[in-house]
Amino acid sequence: MAADTTRPRTRRIWTLATMAGVAAVVLAADAISKALVLSRLPGHPPVRLLDGLITLDLTFNAGAAFGVGTSYTAVIALIVCGVIAYIIRTARRLRSRAWTIALGLLLGGAMGNLGDRLFRAPGLLRGRVVDWINLPHFPWTFNLADASITCAAVLIAILALRGTRIDGTTPAHAVADPARAVADPARGVGGPPGTQEGTQGDTDPSLTR
Repeated sequence: MAADTTRPRTRRIWTLATMAGVAAVVLAADAISKALVLSRLPGHPPVRLLDGLITLDLTFNAGAAFGVGTSYTAVIALIVCGVIAYIIRTARRLRSRAWTIALGLLLGGAMGNLGDRLFRAPGLLRGRVVDWINLPHFPWTFNLADASITCAAVLIAILALRGTRIDGTTPAHAVADPARAVADPARGVGGPPGTQEGTQGDTDPSLTR
C-alpha cells in the first residue's frame, strides 16, 4: 500500500521538477542572450551570421510576440501574468512527459518576456521587450522567449490533435477504464490469481460446506 501511494507522489514531483527545470533553462538563456545583445549591439549595424541565415538586429517591442498589439502593452503584461498563474495551477495534474516539456517551454518564454515588461523602460507593465533575432523572409524580429513560446504552441497543437491530455491519458483510455471497472470492480472478477476471484478459486471446497 505504501508503495502504491509513494509512486504517484514521486512521479508528480518528477514532472513538476522537469517543468520547472525546462522553464529555468529557457528563462536563463533568454536573460543571458538579451544582456549580451544589449551590451554589444547598440550603435552597430545588424550582424549577419551563417551567410545571412540569421541576422542579429536589436529592436524594442512594445507589443506581444512578433510585434503584435503594440498599443496594449499593459494589457498584454496582465494577460501573461494570468497565463503563468494558469500554468502553475495546471501543473498539479501533469502526468504526460510531452505536456510537461510543452508547459515548461511556455512558462519559461512567458516569464522571459514578462521580465522585460516589468523592469525595462519606460516603466512597470509598459516595458519594451528586447528582440534581436531575424530570419530571411520572416517579417518579425524575435528573441529566445518568443521561440520557446512558439515551440510550446506547436507541441501543444500536436498533443491536442493526438488527443493526449495533460494527465497522460487519451480518449481511448477514458473509454477503456469504465469498462475495466465494470468487468473488474475490485480486480477480483475475472482477475488473475491472487486477486479476490483468484483467492476464492483457490479455497479448499471443504471450507465452504
